[in-house]
Amino acid sequence: MIRLKNLVAKYTTVRGQVAAVDGVHLEVPDGIILGVAGESGCGKTTLMKVIYGDIGFPLSLASGSVEYGFCTERGEPVTTTNIRDYWFKRISYIPQSSMSALNPVIRINRQFVDFRRNSKREADILDRVRQYVQELGLPAEAIDAYPHQLSGGMRQRIMVAMATFFHPDIILADEPTTALDVVVQKGILLLLMNLQEKMKNTIFLVSHDMGVHYQITHRMLIMYAAKAVEYGDTNAVFERPLHPYTRLLIESLPTIGDTQTRQGVAGRPPSLWSDLRGCRFADRCPFAREICRMEEPQLREYCAGHMAACHFVDRFM
Repeated sequence: MIRLKNLVAKYTTVRGQVAAVDGVHLEVPDGIILGVAGESGCGKTTLMKVIYGDIGFPLSLASGSVEYGFCTERGEPVTTTNIRDYWFKRISYIPQSSMSALNPVIRINRQFVDFRRNSKREADILDRVRQYVQELGLPAEAIDAYPHQLSGGMRQRIMVAMATFFHPDIILADEPTTALDVVVQKGILLLLMNLQEKMKNTIFLVSHDMGVHYQITHRMLIMYAAKAVEYGDTNAVFERPLHPYTRLLIESLPTIGDTQTRQGVAGRPPSLWSDLRGCRFADRCPFAREICRMEEPQLREYCAGHMAACHFVDRFM
């Protein structure tokens, strides 16, 4: 069980500090794919960075903690301060842009060896890597290329290979199909699904595409303006969304055979620099009342494992 305990993560800027993740408190069971959705700037990537332990100026963990569900060799709890010792071995990260993540002037095989630099048996490692990338649908010679010599889909499969080579317990996939065509997207997502089923690990999948979440995730976390506003089983979230923001996101999805015009979510998220009071979605919510603008709703469980932060959840149940 991965526990996120009241996480508050802030960025330091010339205007001062701003909270990009504000009070996220969740328990994520092992062995599932958790989808994380929300508009750009809502805190999805920052949350992934905090869980991964990639914390450094200008990002800081102001309060809260992460419990990873595994301990050090001495039996001590792993925290965000020492999780770096377990990068790739117990937790790994698939970034948005494979071209930016891979070193453009070093061949792929050298990059595999570099992140396994503690081993003295380089030839054995490369033999294992060649075999592994073939299992992921790549030719063995792909690891002898430079990143720019591979297509976007091949580079993304290389990133998946690097992230899963040591069968980590947790994989953080931050929009792994960005800028890929739909056919390649499907291949990458099916690859992640098959690996998760085989390794029985936990995947955090960040995506703007609600259709992707519906097809491959077991649970969903909806974020809005640095807050967690809904969390539950994917089927329950889609069949009976408890937060108006989630409902509007789902209603904006096109449906095959339905010619009805779809509406986006009107308005824009609030500035995190402003004095935020009440529900942060109130100005865009068609159901908002005075209490919504004055009192912040807390994330509460309303059904088994289904949580929402809204004053008027009853009207959606």
